[in-house]
Amino acid sequence: MTRKRLLTKSKYLNGLQCPKYLWVKLNESDRIPRFDESMLYRFNQGHLVGEFAKKLFPDGINIPADDFKINLKQTEELLKERKPLFEAGIMVDNTFSRIDILKPVGKDEWNIIEVKSSTKIKNVNFHDISFQKYCCEKYGLKIRNCFLMTVNNEYVMQSDVDPASLLTMTKIKDEGDGSTNGIEQRVESMFSTIASEKCPAVTIGKQCNRPYECPLKIECWSFLPENSIFDMYGSKKDAFELFEKGIYSFKDIPDDFPLSGKQEIQRSCEISGKPHIGKEPIRQFLNRLEYPLYYLDFETFSGAIPLFDGTRPYQQIPFQFSLHVVDEDNAATRHYSFLADGKGDPRAEFVATLKRVLGNSGSIVVYNQSFEKSVLKALAEMFPEYSDWVESLNDRIIDLLAPFKSFHYYDTRQKGSASIKNVLPVLTGTSYDHLDISDGMNASLAFLGVISNSASAEEIIKIRNDLEKYCKLDTEGMIWIVDKLKELTKAGTDDKDKEKQKD
Repeated sequence: MTRKRLLTKSKYLNGLQCPKYLWVKLNESDRIPRFDESMLYRFNQGHLVGEFAKKLFPDGINIPADDFKINLKQTEELLKERKPLFEAGIMVDNTFSRIDILKPVGKDEWNIIEVKSSTKIKNVNFHDISFQKYCCEKYGLKIRNCFLMTVNNEYVMQSDVDPASLLTMTKIKDEGDGSTNGIEQRVESMFSTIASEKCPAVTIGKQCNRPYECPLKIECWSFLPENSIFDMYGSKKDAFELFEKGIYSFKDIPDDFPLSGKQEIQRSCEISGKPHIGKEPIRQFLNRLEYPLYYLDFETFSGAIPLFDGTRPYQQIPFQFSLHVVDEDNAATRHYSFLADGKGDPRAEFVATLKRVLGNSGSIVVYNQSFEKSVLKALAEMFPEYSDWVESLNDRIIDLLAPFKSFHYYDTRQKGSASIKNVLPVLTGTSYDHLDISDGMNASLAFLGVISNSASAEEIIKIRNDLEKYCKLDTEGMIWIVDKLKELTKAGTDDKDKEKQKD
Protein backbone atom coordinates (compact mmCIF):
# COMPACT_ATOMS: atom_id res chain seq x y z
CA MET A 1 0.00 0.00 0.00
CA THR A 2 1.26 3.45 -0.87
CA ARG A 3 1.67 5.57 2.23
CA LYS A 4 0.75 9.17 1.43
CA ARG A 5 0.31 10.43 4.99
CA LEU A 6 2.68 10.53 7.94
CA LEU A 7 2.05 8.37 10.99
CA THR A 8 3.65 10.08 13.98
CA LYS A 9 4.05 8.76 17.50
CA SER A 10 1.16 10.87 18.82
CA LYS A 11 -1.13 9.74 16.00
CA TYR A 12 -0.14 6.12 16.62
CA LEU A 13 -1.26 6.51 20.22
CA ASN A 14 -4.45 8.21 19.00
CA GLY A 15 -5.10 5.22 16.75
CA LEU A 16 -4.57 2.78 19.60
CA GLN A 17 -7.26 4.57 21.56
CA CYS A 18 -9.75 4.87 18.71
CA PRO A 19 -9.49 4.53 14.89
CA LYS A 20 -12.21 7.15 14.48
CA TYR A 21 -10.16 9.68 16.44
CA LEU A 22 -7.13 8.93 14.28
CA TRP A 23 -9.10 9.37 11.05
CA VAL A 24 -10.73 12.62 12.16
CA LYS A 25 -7.43 14.06 13.38
CA LEU A 26 -5.86 13.55 9.95
CA ASN A 27 -8.84 14.16 7.69
CA GLU A 28 -11.26 16.49 9.50
CA SER A 29 -9.18 18.05 12.24
CA ASP A 30 -11.55 21.03 12.59
CA ARG A 31 -13.94 18.66 14.40
CA ILE A 32 -11.49 18.34 17.28
CA PRO A 33 -11.87 20.99 20.01
CA ARG A 34 -8.88 23.19 20.83
CA PHE A 35 -6.79 22.24 23.82
CA ASP A 36 -8.07 23.80 27.03
CA GLU A 37 -5.86 25.58 29.57
CA SER A 38 -5.39 22.51 31.75
CA MET A 39 -4.10 20.48 28.80
CA LEU A 40 -1.73 23.28 27.78
CA TYR A 41 -0.52 23.38 31.37
CA ARG A 42 0.27 19.66 31.27
CA PHE A 43 2.19 20.17 28.03
CA ASN A 44 4.14 22.97 29.71
CA GLN A 45 4.95 20.75 32.71
CA GLY A 46 6.25 18.11 30.30
CA HIS A 47 8.49 20.70 28.63
CA LEU A 48 9.89 21.87 31.99
CA VAL A 49 10.67 18.32 33.12
CA GLY A 50 12.28 17.63 29.74
CA GLU A 51 14.62 20.61 30.19
CA PHE A 52 15.72 19.31 33.60
CA ALA A 53 16.28 15.84 32.12
CA LYS A 54 18.72 17.33 29.59
CA LYS A 55 20.88 18.60 32.47
CA LEU A 56 21.74 15.00 33.29
CA PHE A 57 23.59 14.76 29.97
CA PRO A 58 25.90 17.81 29.86
CA ASP A 59 27.54 16.70 26.60
CA GLY A 60 24.16 16.29 24.90
CA ILE A 61 23.20 18.13 21.71
CA ASN A 62 19.83 19.81 21.38
CA ILE A 63 18.25 19.45 17.94
CA PRO A 64 15.67 22.14 17.03
CA ALA A 65 12.22 20.56 16.90
CA ASP A 66 10.21 23.41 15.38
CA ASP A 67 11.26 22.82 11.78
CA PHE A 68 10.51 19.25 10.69
CA LYS A 69 12.95 19.09 7.77
CA ILE A 70 15.81 20.72 9.68
CA ASN A 71 15.22 18.36 12.59
CA LEU A 72 15.50 15.30 10.31
CA LYS A 73 18.60 16.62 8.55
CA GLN A 74 20.45 17.52 11.74
CA THR A 75 19.53 14.20 13.33
CA GLU A 76 21.01 12.32 10.39
CA GLU A 77 24.25 14.31 10.65
CA LEU A 78 24.57 14.24 14.43
CA LEU A 79 24.01 10.49 14.78
CA LYS A 80 27.59 10.14 13.52
CA GLU A 81 28.98 12.08 16.48
CA ARG A 82 27.88 9.48 19.03
CA LYS A 83 26.72 11.96 21.64
CA PRO A 84 23.41 12.16 23.52
CA LEU A 85 20.83 13.75 21.24
CA PHE A 86 17.77 15.68 22.42
CA GLU A 87 14.63 15.65 20.24
CA ALA A 88 16.18 13.49 17.52
CA GLY A 89 13.72 12.98 14.65
CA ILE A 90 13.55 9.53 13.04
CA MET A 91 11.49 8.98 9.90
CA VAL A 92 11.29 5.83 7.82
CA ASP A 93 8.59 4.59 5.46
CA ASN A 94 6.27 7.48 6.51
CA THR A 95 6.49 6.62 10.21
CA PHE A 96 7.98 9.36 12.33
CA SER A 97 9.01 9.66 15.94
CA ARG A 98 10.90 12.24 17.91
CA ILE A 99 13.06 10.84 20.72
CA ASP A 100 13.39 12.80 23.96
CA ILE A 101 16.89 11.50 24.60
CA LEU A 102 18.85 9.17 22.32
CA LYS A 103 21.96 8.09 24.21
CA PRO A 104 24.89 6.22 22.61
CA VAL A 105 26.06 3.05 24.38
CA GLY A 106 28.89 0.71 23.49
CA LYS A 107 30.38 0.83 20.02
CA ASP A 108 27.28 1.21 17.87
CA GLU A 109 24.19 0.91 20.04
CA TRP A 110 21.73 3.43 21.46
CA ASN A 111 19.41 3.76 24.45
CA ILE A 112 16.03 5.42 24.14
CA ILE A 113 15.00 7.58 27.11
CA GLU A 114 11.43 8.87 27.17
CA VAL A 115 10.83 11.68 29.66
CA LYS A 116 7.43 12.07 31.35
CA SER A 117 6.19 14.69 33.80
CA SER A 118 4.08 12.09 35.61
CA THR A 119 5.14 10.34 38.81
CA LYS A 120 3.93 6.89 37.74
CA ILE A 121 4.40 4.73 34.68
CA LYS A 122 1.19 4.17 32.72
CA ASN A 123 0.33 1.45 30.24
CA VAL A 124 0.20 3.98 27.39
CA ASN A 125 3.87 4.81 28.09
CA PHE A 126 4.88 1.31 26.97
CA HIS A 127 3.18 1.81 23.62
CA ASP A 128 4.75 5.23 23.34
CA ILE A 129 8.27 3.90 23.71
CA SER A 130 7.66 0.77 21.62
CA PHE A 131 6.72 2.95 18.65
CA GLN A 132 9.93 4.93 19.08
CA LYS A 133 11.92 1.71 19.13
CA TYR A 134 10.05 0.45 16.07
CA CYS A 135 10.96 3.59 14.11
CA CYS A 136 14.59 3.56 15.24
CA GLU A 137 15.14 -0.07 14.37
CA LYS A 138 13.48 0.29 10.94
CA TYR A 139 15.77 3.25 10.39
CA GLY A 140 18.75 0.99 11.09
CA LEU A 141 19.70 1.98 14.64
CA LYS A 142 20.63 -0.74 17.11
CA ILE A 143 18.63 -0.22 20.30
CA ARG A 144 20.07 -1.79 23.42
CA ASN A 145 17.59 -0.62 26.08
CA CYS A 146 14.60 1.64 26.53
CA PHE A 147 13.98 3.72 29.64
CA LEU A 148 11.19 5.82 31.06
CA MET A 149 12.25 8.83 33.09
CA THR A 150 9.57 10.03 35.52
CA VAL A 151 9.28 12.52 38.37
CA ASN A 152 10.20 11.31 41.86
CA ASN A 153 7.34 12.55 44.05
CA GLU A 154 9.36 11.83 47.23
CA TYR A 155 12.00 14.37 46.29
CA VAL A 156 12.13 17.43 48.56
CA MET A 157 13.72 20.59 47.21
CA GLN A 158 16.50 22.19 49.25
CA SER A 159 17.97 25.46 47.95
CA ASP A 160 18.04 24.31 44.31
CA VAL A 161 16.40 21.64 42.19
CA ASP A 162 18.69 18.63 41.76
CA PRO A 163 17.78 16.92 38.46
CA ALA A 164 19.44 13.66 39.51
CA SER A 165 17.19 13.43 42.58
CA LEU A 166 14.10 14.93 40.96
CA LEU A 167 14.01 12.34 38.18
CA THR A 168 14.07 8.57 38.29
CA MET A 169 14.73 6.19 35.40
CA THR A 170 13.09 2.80 34.87
CA LYS A 171 14.27 0.20 32.37
CA ILE A 172 11.48 -1.09 30.13
CA LYS A 173 11.45 -4.77 29.29
CA ASP A 174 10.28 -5.90 25.87
CA GLU A 175 8.36 -8.78 27.28
CA GLY A 176 5.33 -8.63 29.47
CA ASP A 177 3.51 -5.44 28.48
CA GLY A 178 2.51 -6.55 24.98
CA SER A 179 3.29 -3.19 23.42
CA THR A 180 5.80 -4.59 20.91
CA ASN A 181 3.82 -7.67 19.93
CA GLY A 182 2.01 -7.08 16.66
CA ILE A 183 3.18 -3.48 16.26
CA GLU A 184 3.87 -3.98 12.56
CA GLN A 185 0.28 -5.09 12.00
CA ARG A 186 -1.07 -2.20 14.07
CA VAL A 187 0.94 0.30 12.05
CA GLU A 188 -0.34 -1.16 8.77
CA SER A 189 -3.91 -1.08 10.06
CA MET A 190 -3.54 2.60 10.97
CA PHE A 191 -2.24 3.50 7.54
CA SER A 192 -5.31 1.79 6.08
CA THR A 193 -7.54 3.80 8.41
CA ILE A 194 -5.82 7.04 7.44
CA ALA A 195 -6.19 6.28 3.73
CA SER A 196 -9.88 5.40 3.98
CA GLU A 197 -12.33 7.80 2.36
CA LYS A 198 -14.89 7.18 5.09
CA CYS A 199 -14.62 7.78 8.79
CA PRO A 200 -14.70 4.47 10.71
CA ALA A 201 -17.91 3.76 12.58
CA VAL A 202 -17.01 3.15 16.20
CA THR A 203 -19.42 2.41 19.02
CA ILE A 204 -18.84 4.35 22.21
CA GLY A 205 -17.02 2.38 24.86
CA LYS A 206 -14.31 2.40 27.49
CA GLN A 207 -11.83 3.69 24.91
CA CYS A 208 -13.62 7.06 25.10
CA ASN A 209 -11.96 7.64 28.46
CA ARG A 210 -8.79 5.54 28.24
CA PRO A 211 -5.98 6.34 28.50
CA TYR A 212 -7.36 9.90 28.32
CA GLU A 213 -10.75 11.39 27.69
CA CYS A 214 -11.09 11.59 23.91
CA PRO A 215 -11.63 15.10 22.48
CA LEU A 216 -14.42 13.65 20.33
CA LYS A 217 -16.35 12.29 23.31
CA ILE A 218 -18.87 15.14 23.40
CA GLU A 219 -19.62 14.61 19.70
CA CYS A 220 -19.78 10.82 19.90
CA TRP A 221 -21.96 10.77 23.03
CA SER A 222 -24.37 13.49 21.91
CA PHE A 223 -27.12 10.98 21.05
CA LEU A 224 -27.59 10.03 24.70
CA PRO A 225 -30.51 11.51 26.67
CA GLU A 226 -30.06 14.37 29.13
CA ASN A 227 -29.76 12.11 32.18
CA SER A 228 -28.26 8.97 30.77
CA ILE A 229 -27.12 5.79 32.43
CA PHE A 230 -23.56 7.09 32.18
CA ASP A 231 -24.43 9.58 34.92
CA MET A 232 -24.85 6.54 37.15
CA TYR A 233 -22.97 6.83 40.43
CA GLY A 234 -19.99 4.52 40.88
CA SER A 235 -18.37 2.15 38.39
CA LYS A 236 -19.35 2.58 34.73
CA LYS A 237 -19.33 -1.20 34.28
CA ASP A 238 -23.06 -1.37 34.97
CA ALA A 239 -23.71 1.53 32.62
CA PHE A 240 -21.95 -0.18 29.72
CA GLU A 241 -23.78 -3.41 30.48
CA LEU A 242 -27.08 -1.56 30.17
CA PHE A 243 -25.91 0.29 27.07
CA GLU A 244 -25.11 -2.99 25.32
CA LYS A 245 -28.73 -4.01 25.98
CA GLY A 246 -30.01 -0.85 24.28
CA ILE A 247 -30.89 0.92 27.54
CA TYR A 248 -29.82 4.56 27.60
CA SER A 249 -32.02 6.21 30.22
CA PHE A 250 -32.55 5.61 33.93
CA LYS A 251 -36.27 5.40 33.22
CA ASP A 252 -35.72 2.31 31.07
CA ILE A 253 -33.65 0.32 33.56
CA PRO A 254 -35.54 -2.94 34.28
CA ASP A 255 -36.87 -3.42 37.79
CA ASP A 256 -34.83 -6.61 38.20
CA PHE A 257 -31.50 -5.00 37.25
CA PRO A 258 -29.31 -4.90 40.40
CA LEU A 259 -28.64 -1.33 41.54
CA SER A 260 -26.90 0.08 44.58
CA GLY A 261 -28.84 2.23 47.01
CA LYS A 262 -27.53 5.44 45.46
CA GLN A 263 -28.22 4.24 41.93
CA GLU A 264 -31.77 3.33 42.96
CA ILE A 265 -32.22 6.88 44.23
CA GLN A 266 -31.05 8.19 40.87
CA ARG A 267 -33.51 5.96 39.06
CA SER A 268 -36.37 6.95 41.35
CA CYS A 269 -35.65 10.67 40.93
CA GLU A 270 -35.54 10.37 37.17
CA ILE A 271 -38.88 8.55 37.09
CA SER A 272 -40.62 10.90 39.56
CA GLY A 273 -39.00 14.12 38.37
CA LYS A 274 -38.57 15.10 42.02
CA PRO A 275 -35.46 15.36 44.20
CA HIS A 276 -34.73 12.85 46.91
CA ILE A 277 -34.69 14.47 50.35
CA GLY A 278 -33.69 12.37 53.34
CA LYS A 279 -34.85 14.84 55.98
CA GLU A 280 -33.78 12.98 59.09
CA PRO A 281 -30.14 12.30 58.10
CA ILE A 282 -29.87 15.89 56.82
CA ARG A 283 -31.18 17.12 60.20
CA GLN A 284 -28.61 14.97 61.96
CA PHE A 285 -25.89 16.52 59.82
CA LEU A 286 -27.12 20.06 60.51
CA ASN A 287 -27.29 19.36 64.24
CA ARG A 288 -23.53 18.82 64.22
CA LEU A 289 -22.95 22.46 63.28
CA GLU A 290 -21.88 24.63 66.20
CA TYR A 291 -21.92 28.42 66.06
CA PRO A 292 -20.01 30.46 65.21
CA LEU A 293 -19.75 28.85 61.78
CA TYR A 294 -16.59 29.35 59.73
CA TYR A 295 -17.13 28.61 56.04
CA LEU A 296 -13.64 28.03 54.63
CA ASP A 297 -12.16 27.33 51.21
CA PHE A 298 -8.55 27.07 49.97
CA GLU A 299 -7.06 27.57 46.54
CA THR A 300 -3.72 25.98 45.71
CA PHE A 301 -1.27 25.52 42.87
CA SER A 302 1.20 22.77 42.11
CA GLY A 303 3.78 21.81 39.51
CA ALA A 304 6.17 19.07 38.53
CA ILE A 305 9.17 21.22 39.46
CA PRO A 306 9.14 22.41 43.12
CA LEU A 307 9.39 26.19 43.49
CA PHE A 308 10.14 26.52 47.20
CA ASP A 309 12.39 24.89 49.79
CA GLY A 310 10.77 21.99 51.59
CA THR A 311 8.28 21.23 48.83
CA ARG A 312 7.83 18.14 46.66
CA PRO A 313 6.74 17.74 43.04
CA TYR A 314 3.01 18.34 42.65
CA GLN A 315 2.61 19.37 46.28
CA GLN A 316 -0.41 21.62 46.72
CA ILE A 317 0.80 25.09 47.73
CA PRO A 318 -1.97 27.26 49.25
CA PHE A 319 -2.07 30.82 47.96
CA GLN A 320 -5.62 31.95 48.76
CA PHE A 321 -8.42 31.42 51.21
CA SER A 322 -11.93 32.77 51.65
CA LEU A 323 -13.63 32.71 55.04
CA HIS A 324 -17.22 33.62 55.81
CA VAL A 325 -18.17 33.77 59.50
CA VAL A 326 -21.73 33.42 60.81
CA ASP A 327 -21.87 34.09 64.55
CA GLU A 328 -25.42 32.84 65.09
CA ASP A 329 -28.51 31.74 63.20
CA ASN A 330 -29.77 34.46 60.81
CA ALA A 331 -26.87 36.77 61.73
CA ALA A 332 -25.06 38.88 59.14
CA THR A 333 -21.88 37.36 57.76
CA ARG A 334 -18.32 38.57 58.11
CA HIS A 335 -15.89 37.92 55.27
CA TYR A 336 -12.11 37.53 55.45
CA SER A 337 -9.79 36.66 52.62
CA PHE A 338 -6.15 36.14 51.80
CA LEU A 339 -4.54 36.25 48.37
CA ALA A 340 -0.75 36.01 48.07
CA ASP A 341 1.13 38.68 46.16
CA GLY A 342 2.87 36.09 43.98
CA LYS A 343 6.36 37.32 44.86
CA GLY A 344 7.56 34.33 46.88
CA ASP A 345 6.55 31.37 49.02
CA PRO A 346 3.04 32.25 50.29
CA ARG A 347 2.73 29.53 52.93
CA ALA A 348 4.06 31.33 56.03
CA GLU A 349 1.82 34.36 55.53
CA PHE A 350 -1.10 32.13 54.55
CA VAL A 351 -1.07 30.09 57.77
CA ALA A 352 -0.36 33.10 60.01
CA THR A 353 -3.28 35.04 58.49
CA LEU A 354 -5.60 32.05 58.74
CA LYS A 355 -4.80 31.59 62.42
CA ARG A 356 -5.59 35.23 63.15
CA VAL A 357 -9.09 35.10 61.63
CA LEU A 358 -10.12 31.53 62.50
CA GLY A 359 -11.63 31.57 65.98
CA ASN A 360 -10.95 29.00 68.69
CA SER A 361 -14.45 27.52 68.78
CA GLY A 362 -17.26 26.75 66.38
CA SER A 363 -17.56 24.49 63.34
CA ILE A 364 -15.30 24.96 60.34
CA VAL A 365 -17.41 24.09 57.28
CA VAL A 366 -15.56 22.99 54.15
CA TYR A 367 -16.53 21.16 50.99
CA ASN A 368 -14.47 17.96 50.59
CA GLN A 369 -12.53 17.97 53.85
CA SER A 370 -9.74 15.67 52.65
CA PHE A 371 -8.35 18.51 50.55
CA GLU A 372 -8.29 21.20 53.26
CA LYS A 373 -7.01 18.73 55.86
CA SER A 374 -4.14 17.62 53.61
CA VAL A 375 -3.12 21.25 53.00
CA LEU A 376 -3.25 22.00 56.74
CA LYS A 377 -1.22 18.89 57.53
CA ALA A 378 1.51 19.93 55.07
CA LEU A 379 1.57 23.41 56.62
CA ALA A 380 1.99 21.92 60.10
CA GLU A 381 4.90 19.81 58.86
CA MET A 382 6.58 22.85 57.33
CA PHE A 383 5.88 25.14 60.28
CA PRO A 384 5.98 23.00 63.47
CA GLU A 385 5.01 25.99 65.60
CA TYR A 386 1.51 25.65 64.14
CA SER A 387 1.22 21.88 64.55
CA ASP A 388 -0.80 21.95 67.82
CA TRP A 389 -3.13 24.56 66.40
CA VAL A 390 -3.67 22.59 63.18
CA GLU A 391 -4.35 19.45 65.20
CA SER A 392 -7.00 21.33 67.19
CA LEU A 393 -8.85 22.18 63.97
CA ASN A 394 -9.49 18.56 62.93
CA ASP A 395 -12.36 17.98 65.38
CA ARG A 396 -14.00 21.23 64.30
CA ILE A 397 -14.04 20.55 60.57
CA ILE A 398 -17.41 19.57 59.12
CA ASP A 399 -17.60 18.34 55.54
CA LEU A 400 -20.57 19.82 53.65
CA LEU A 401 -19.95 17.26 50.93
CA ALA A 402 -21.18 14.49 53.26
CA PRO A 403 -24.98 14.77 52.83
CA PHE A 404 -24.61 14.94 49.07
CA LYS A 405 -22.02 12.19 48.78
CA SER A 406 -24.35 10.01 50.85
CA PHE A 407 -27.27 10.97 48.59
CA HIS A 408 -29.30 12.29 51.53
CA TYR A 409 -30.12 14.95 49.00
CA TYR A 410 -30.11 14.19 45.28
CA ASP A 411 -31.54 15.90 42.21
CA THR A 412 -31.23 14.50 38.68
CA ARG A 413 -29.68 17.79 37.58
CA GLN A 414 -26.58 16.86 39.59
CA LYS A 415 -25.89 14.13 36.99
CA GLY A 416 -24.53 11.74 39.58
CA SER A 417 -22.09 14.30 41.00
CA ALA A 418 -21.86 15.67 44.54
CA SER A 419 -19.46 18.47 43.54
CA ILE A 420 -20.35 21.95 44.77
CA LYS A 421 -20.28 23.04 41.10
CA ASN A 422 -23.25 20.70 40.54
CA VAL A 423 -25.01 21.07 43.89
CA LEU A 424 -25.03 24.88 44.22
CA PRO A 425 -26.95 25.64 40.99
CA VAL A 426 -29.49 22.92 41.74
CA LEU A 427 -30.22 24.06 45.30
CA THR A 428 -29.86 27.82 44.94
CA GLY A 429 -30.07 28.70 41.25
CA THR A 430 -26.60 30.26 41.43
CA SER A 431 -23.81 28.91 39.24
CA TYR A 432 -20.21 29.73 38.45
CA ASP A 433 -20.90 30.31 34.77
CA HIS A 434 -20.78 34.10 34.99
CA LEU A 435 -17.25 34.10 36.44
CA ASP A 436 -14.09 34.41 34.33
CA ILE A 437 -12.43 32.01 36.77
CA SER A 438 -14.93 29.26 37.50
CA ASP A 439 -13.06 26.26 38.89
CA GLY A 440 -10.03 25.33 40.96
CA MET A 441 -7.85 24.40 37.99
CA ASN A 442 -8.43 27.76 36.30
CA ALA A 443 -7.71 29.52 39.60
CA SER A 444 -4.43 27.64 39.95
CA LEU A 445 -3.37 28.37 36.39
CA ALA A 446 -4.30 32.04 36.72
CA PHE A 447 -2.16 32.46 39.83
CA LEU A 448 0.73 30.63 38.18
CA GLY A 449 0.52 33.29 35.48
CA VAL A 450 1.07 35.89 38.20
CA ILE A 451 4.08 34.25 39.82
CA SER A 452 5.72 33.39 36.50
CA ASN A 453 5.73 37.06 35.45
CA SER A 454 3.95 36.10 32.23
CA ALA A 455 1.05 38.49 32.94
CA SER A 456 1.09 42.27 32.54
CA ALA A 457 0.33 44.63 35.43
CA GLU A 458 -3.15 45.20 34.04
CA GLU A 459 -3.73 41.47 33.65
CA ILE A 460 -2.57 40.82 37.20
CA ILE A 461 -5.15 43.28 38.57
CA LYS A 462 -7.91 41.48 36.67
CA ILE A 463 -6.65 38.03 37.69
CA ARG A 464 -6.59 38.99 41.37
CA ASN A 465 -10.09 40.44 41.11
CA ASP A 466 -11.37 37.28 39.37
CA LEU A 467 -9.71 35.05 41.98
CA GLU A 468 -11.36 37.00 44.81
CA LYS A 469 -14.80 36.63 43.19
CA TYR A 470 -14.35 32.91 42.59
CA CYS A 471 -13.08 31.93 46.01
CA LYS A 472 -15.67 34.15 47.74
CA LEU A 473 -18.48 32.37 45.87
CA ASP A 474 -17.20 29.01 47.13
CA THR A 475 -17.68 30.00 50.79
CA GLU A 476 -20.75 32.16 50.24
CA GLY A 477 -22.28 29.30 48.28
CA MET A 478 -21.78 26.96 51.24
CA ILE A 479 -23.81 29.33 53.44
CA TRP A 480 -26.64 29.27 50.90
CA ILE A 481 -26.51 25.47 50.70
CA VAL A 482 -26.75 25.11 54.49
CA ASP A 483 -29.63 27.61 54.61
CA LYS A 484 -31.43 25.67 51.87
CA LEU A 485 -30.94 22.36 53.69
CA LYS A 486 -32.43 23.94 56.82
CA GLU A 487 -35.40 25.12 54.81
CA LEU A 488 -35.94 21.70 53.23
CA THR A 489 -35.96 19.91 56.59
CA LYS A 490 -38.12 22.32 58.60
CA ALA A 491 -41.43 20.58 58.49
CA GLY A 492 -42.57 17.00 58.82
CA THR A 493 -40.89 13.78 57.91
CA ASP A 494 -40.30 12.19 54.59
CA ASP A 495 -40.95 8.65 53.48
CA LYS A 496 -37.49 8.66 52.00
CA ASP A 497 -36.04 8.94 55.48
CA LYS A 498 -35.96 5.19 55.61
CA GLU A 499 -32.85 5.37 53.50
CA LYS A 500 -30.32 2.99 54.85
CA GLN A 501 -28.86 2.28 51.51
CA LYS A 502 -25.84 0.08 51.16
CA ASP A 503 -23.31 0.73 48.46
